[in-house]
Amino acid sequence: MTTTRTPRADRFDSERFRDFDHVGPGTLAGRYLRLFWHPVYRARDLPGGQAVPIRVMGEDYTLYRGEDGTAHVVAPRCAHRGTQLSTGWVERDCIRCFYHGWKYDSTGQCVEMPAEDPTFPPRVTIRGYPTEEYLGLIFAYLGEGEPPTLPRYPELEDDGLLTVHHYTWPCSFFNSYENVCDPLHITFVHRTSIFSEHSLRGLVQTIGDETDYGMVIHATRPNGRTRTTHLLMPTAQYFKQAPYEPEETEWSEFVSWRTPVDDGEFTHFSANLLHVPSDAAGRVRERRAEQAQRSVEPKVLGAAVIGGQRRTQDLAEATNLVQVQDYVAQVGQGALPDRQRDRLGRSDVLVIALRRIWERELRALAEGQPIKRWQRAGRLVATSGV
Repeated sequence: MTTTRTPRADRFDSERFRDFDHVGPGTLAGRYLRLFWHPVYRARDLPGGQAVPIRVMGEDYTLYRGEDGTAHVVAPRCAHRGTQLSTGWVERDCIRCFYHGWKYDSTGQCVEMPAEDPTFPPRVTIRGYPTEEYLGLIFAYLGEGEPPTLPRYPELEDDGLLTVHHYTWPCSFFNSYENVCDPLHITFVHRTSIFSEHSLRGLVQTIGDETDYGMVIHATRPNGRTRTTHLLMPTAQYFKQAPYEPEETEWSEFVSWRTPVDDGEFTHFSANLLHVPSDAAGRVRERRAEQAQRSVEPKVLGAAVIGGQRRTQDLAEATNLVQVQDYVAQVGQGALPDRQRDRLGRSDVLVIALRRIWERELRALAEGQPIKRWQRAGRLVATSGV
């Protein structure tokens, strides 16, 4: 009997196109992600005149807000002798190095060197990156060349209470992103949670299609009702979220993004538009702030569950049990899981579809072929299913 083997080089290429987790500047996934805008900071956490270091996709940057209120992202270090720029001073729309006072504008052009000849500064630049503020988040484009237009989310621009949150978890962003394509997990991961109070239980029949912006996912439950969710490439999702507050008049609009910090760590940013009367918005905001002060951070509880010290069914103190449960499921896969070892079944049809889309796009990028230009027109319709 004659057997054939896939040539080693071909196997290596196939595995390389399926490496979605390594996101540094020299990796395929990293090159791909740098073709898009990403949220990098919550806007309200950056006061005017302040600079902070940030790390995105395995690279360090300086984020600062000019005295006029505009946020900027530039390289992490001064071109002079490499001191961290975030330790310096923000002056008008520029940042001055702490070490010897070299000053850079928002494009990265050096504009002043206190002890040098005035002909020197024009010859020195560091990288500056396009930056925009939208929906309470600071977005940055960290790739080469002219950036695409920053995507808009009209679903979050209506009247109501817009809340913005973020958390950082010790696993690949793709662990979280695949979870979007897996409505079945709600039945088990969230079996005891607010989802069970809104009929989002029971085995689901799941179908979905690739779209101009990503994927549309329909999950039909035993009661015959269907919940529609949208996945927006490369890291976002949009869906309706069950009401938590008594003042909410309908399910809220929820958009989230997953921004890699490193290969095995990501920050989850979200913007949530609550449909509440204008006179109730302040009351809801204050109540949530009080709850946040009393709550234990979900990843602390999740880590205790993974470590065997706690059980999810006994977390009476968890004010955000759904997030704790997601932490256990997603971080529990490992920071960098070996996806080639997964045993996928028919319930994983949309997870398989997402992986194939990513593999197709990474292959095209590696071979110099056109990649898909993801775009959306107008509003998307997400449904609660109840």
